[in-house]
Amino acid sequence: MENVDSPDAVHPVLEGRKEGSAELADVVRRLIELTTATTAPEEVTRAAARELHALADVLEGHVPDPPLPKTFLHPPAEGPVDLAGRMPFDVVVGAHNPLALPLEVSLEPPKSVLRGVFTRPYEGPPGCVHGAVIAASFDVVLAAANVIAKAPGPTARLEITYRRPTLLHTPCVFEGWVEQQNGRSVRTVGRLMQNGRVTVEAAGDFVKLDQEQLARMAGRARDSLS
Repeated sequence: MENVDSPDAVHPVLEGRKEGSAELADVVRRLIELTTATTAPEEVTRAAARELHALADVLEGHVPDPPLPKTFLHPPAEGPVDLAGRMPFDVVVGAHNPLALPLEVSLEPPKSVLRGVFTRPYEGPPGCVHGAVIAASFDVVLAAANVIAKAPGPTARLEITYRRPTLLHTPCVFEGWVEQQNGRSVRTVGRLMQNGRVTVEAAGDFVKLDQEQLARMAGRARDSLS
């Protein structure tokens, strides 16, 4: 199986269909945006729904039972790690998940960074990004910081402090960095910036997994793909 962290890596679920899957996600993402904005009359709305139901029926015929895993888990490779490539269906950074913006993720040691501009479907208070969307984004950027520190593992607790509204249609920069490690316990913190001002701060507690635990998780993922 191809190393998912190599420059030309493709998630096993996407082998032979990566471009088509990305195009499908893009057009569904566009439909989500339009669905929250359109004022089309009833007959037009119902006709569109019927056509989309027919397309959904076609795609449903190609869903394996059970569905294949969205995330390809394996011990971190040496050198650069393509997090978005490892999580192509992630709800925050996954280019193949139409629910994701997606945010762009980069590893800039000692920090991890997410960048993007949230649009209408992610609205909470009028003109502002929904708090739950912000929390999900922090969960990813803090976990990415743990990868940089070679301390990957699941989230045990996530604390979010909203300092001021985060605006839609305005560039967002999430940053995360590891503050402290104590055995298997990892404390990671972060902030969200807009126009040079902090709008949200976050702190998370994570449980570090060792190589043996990661290998077991990777084995289960590979077994489900065979």
